[in-house]
Amino acid sequence: MWTVSDGTMRVIGDRIGRVLRQVRGPDTSAAVFEATALIVGAAFLVLGFAVALPVFWGHELAISGSGSIGVFAASGGAITAAVAFALGRLAVRPENVDADALRDGFSVPGDRLRWYDLVAIAFAHAAIAYLGWLGIAELLERSFTDAPVFAFPGAVLVAVAFALTAYVTFLSSVALTPMVLSLVLAVFLVVGAFASMLASSDVHWWRDNLSALGMSTNSSSVAFNATLIIAGIMVTTISRYATAGLPVGDAAERRGRRIVRGGLILLGVFLGCVGIFPVDEFFLLHNTVATGMVVVFAVVVVGLPWLLPSIPRVFVGLGWAYVLVIVLLAAFFAVGYYNLTAVELIAAVLIFSWIIVFLRTAGSVGSAAAPRDQAVPAVG
Repeated sequence: MWTVSDGTMRVIGDRIGRVLRQVRGPDTSAAVFEATALIVGAAFLVLGFAVALPVFWGHELAISGSGSIGVFAASGGAITAAVAFALGRLAVRPENVDADALRDGFSVPGDRLRWYDLVAIAFAHAAIAYLGWLGIAELLERSFTDAPVFAFPGAVLVAVAFALTAYVTFLSSVALTPMVLSLVLAVFLVVGAFASMLASSDVHWWRDNLSALGMSTNSSSVAFNATLIIAGIMVTTISRYATAGLPVGDAAERRGRRIVRGGLILLGVFLGCVGIFPVDEFFLLHNTVATGMVVVFAVVVVGLPWLLPSIPRVFVGLGWAYVLVIVLLAAFFAVGYYNLTAVELIAAVLIFSWIIVFLRTAGSVGSAAAPRDQAVPAVG
């Protein structure tokens, strides 16, 4: 009897051990990450409820506005996103150098994500969570006008918001690749831009230019300038890694890849500088870096077929069309048909949409060419 029981316990122990090794070992399959993300989400579900219920107890809360459930969910969601992102990066932290390529989508030989890259990406996730939950709360407030929220259901809603934020952010963190980060960049730019417009103390800011949102006299300046700075860091980060996987056949193609990478990094630097130097305090410098962005973009786009022959021709044609549209917009502004805000807004949409599509195109080209390009160093 003792022998059977002892054998059964050994079998159960072996099974538990296999499960634990699967979760915390080197196996990083999608199923393991999915299970871990569910565990992280469940932990924040419990934590969110435990924190929110005592705070909400005895109060009737508004859906949005100061002291509302929306503000609580947004603030806590931002913290949750930052913590979940850090946990995700720890989950894919390589145990040895040879495992980098398997465990980290941003690892290439001789290079890895820097700490400031990770801080910027984590901030972008936190900002998306914060502004996203504020927007949802505002929408619900308008749908349920003057409806109060009681303590228990309010705590449940906050807990669900935390859990969903942790789940999505963790999966984004462990699956971080240039293609995934391009989507994060797109969402971050859209959310940051709309938040700046809604927070503007000057309802007629658009009569001046887009940079008026970043003036120190405008209440939206912090959100607008921070969005540009963080987005600039993200562009430089994904530009380095997205171009690293592009196939090169000779020295000329390798040099062309360096030029394109340098141009995209310069775009990110100029974008960050637009936020660092507000137009009302650094007029000449602000306009110089903003104009430099357009010039660098045009040079990279026009020279792309010669610098990177592996890029699909349909994408090259798209870039040339974008440049022609920007030139046409400049002509419309020169004759007074468009104001400066319209030109800047459309040009910004074109440039950033091109960058995002380029990152995804480069990722797909690099993935397709990987089996045929094993002998070519990834960096260079």
